[in-house]
Amino acid sequence: MAASFLSNPTTFLPSSSSLTSQKHTLKGNSVCKPVCKLPNYPPHISKRSLSVSVTSLFLLSLTGNANAAILEADDDLELLEKVKQDRKRRIEKQTVLNSSNKDKEYLQDVIYKLSKVGQAIENNDLPSAGSILGQTPDVDWLKKGNAALSQLSSSPEEKAEVDTFNSSLTSLYSSVTKNDIEGSKLAFVDSASAFEKWTTLTGLTGQLKGL
Repeated sequence: MAASFLSNPTTFLPSSSSLTSQKHTLKGNSVCKPVCKLPNYPPHISKRSLSVSVTSLFLLSLTGNANAAILEADDDLELLEKVKQDRKRRIEKQTVLNSSNKDKEYLQDVIYKLSKVGQAIENNDLPSAGSILGQTPDVDWLKKGNAALSQLSSSPEEKAEVDTFNSSLTSLYSSVTKNDIEGSKLAFVDSASAFEKWTTLTGLTGQLKGL
């Protein structure tokens, strides 16, 4: 389409006779009529209306800032309350740990026994490991150790590590009984890792020896 327009430019230009007739017509008219209208200006805005509008915007701004300040204050209070509760739980936990000397003795015995079991397994001496562990997980030292673990566990994370520890010990007993050296090593590592994680969670790491 653009090519056809360019090839015949005379279609966009008026003829000479048309220009001449328009010229005579303009000369014959004594008064020129306006060809455009004045723009419509907006209605007059009073100072009072402008003042009210500015005041309204200012009040809206203050309301928004006030709401934001209230929300921020609520967040601060919630965070402060959480910090207080966490501090209270730590103090209560530390009080329990400081007064549980008998439980810590049982746990220290568990560490000593497992250390001996680990040395025997490292030397591929499963009969010695079995004699230290005992025939079943119902041996006295392990029952007392489990009682201490349960007594000193309060959070879900701590209880989960206790469950992992006991599950790994069951596997350890089974592997030692079957004379499975590789299974015994894996089960021992899992049980020792769970016990160490538990002591870290409870804050007993510095109060127990051999970890």
